[in-house]
Amino acid sequence: MSIQQYTAGESLLMQAGGLAELVTHKQYELQPDLLERFGDNGKIKTKQDSIYSLNYLAESVIVNSPILFTYYVSWLKRLLEGFGITQEDLIINFQLIRETLVEHFHHTDKTTVLMHLELGIQQIGKKEEYASFITDDNPYAADVAQYLEYLLLGNRRQALDWIVHLLDEGTSIQHTYKYIFQISQYEIGRLWHEGKITVGQEHFCTAATQFIISSLYPRWIGTGNKGRSLVAACVGSEQHEIGLRMLADIFEMDGWDTYYLGANVPDRSLLQAIVSYNADVVAISATMAYHVHLVKKLITVIRQNTTTRHVKIMIGGLPFNLDSHLWQEVGADGYAPGAEEALEVAEGILSLKR
Repeated sequence: MSIQQYTAGESLLMQAGGLAELVTHKQYELQPDLLERFGDNGKIKTKQDSIYSLNYLAESVIVNSPILFTYYVSWLKRLLEGFGITQEDLIINFQLIRETLVEHFHHTDKTTVLMHLELGIQQIGKKEEYASFITDDNPYAADVAQYLEYLLLGNRRQALDWIVHLLDEGTSIQHTYKYIFQISQYEIGRLWHEGKITVGQEHFCTAATQFIISSLYPRWIGTGNKGRSLVAACVGSEQHEIGLRMLADIFEMDGWDTYYLGANVPDRSLLQAIVSYNADVVAISATMAYHVHLVKKLITVIRQNTTTRHVKIMIGGLPFNLDSHLWQEVGADGYAPGAEEALEVAEGILSLKR
């Protein structure tokens, strides 16, 4: 297959490594002070960052969603600030990416790639503020703030005790998931995005919440009584699975039979699970933007298989929250921004005949 038989985004994914090498060489020629500032390892990091940028750019083109790339640029700008890389450094890097694409990337739809890139360059100069997810309209605002404080201090036991206290005082499991676990995860993501907590803290908080969720199962888990079946899985090598896990739990609480497969599920295994568990709905999650094209491919695989094409497909995750039309672009039957909303969406798409 010739390079022109691939879409522009697919072609860019395949060529990202070579293009990033050219970009890095140009940048260190243009800014020799980078070697003094960051040493030889800085050059390796520049190439890696350029590959990531090209991959995200390719992804946004593949699924026709410039928002995915501009959000990535916003995130990258904040991340690099913490490593002493200036906004000027980043602008030069992106300008060199543009120059290298013009010179070395040959595709009939190159204009689309350059258009998405230009939107990203414009994003670098914008000032952004990210409001807290703990808002006054949350009836458990004080409780989620206290829970989050325990987590950020590394006090997993106190966090668990706080949740148990709330449940003993009458807070429902469903409200605990919606207003405390889900909101705290959103807020942890925001704090990490703004560089206010480390990757290690983010990982600890997520792992602690997963532990606490597991410890609560004896309080509510039972058998399904709705005659509905859900299979849930993260796409590709996606590791951000806690949101999907909470979704499966909410469905289980509502009387569905749920089969949570988690991350790193091969396509063949997912297809087998859909058949074995007689799934009515399959929920697919992607948190990282560069996995969205894998969602699209997976949906195509499900649709093309005669034993699974009947199943309704619902998707979710950060990229789909950013772009409200993205779920349609990848060919899903529905999308939900959160676990509780997913119940209504699932019932709605099951009521529709294909």
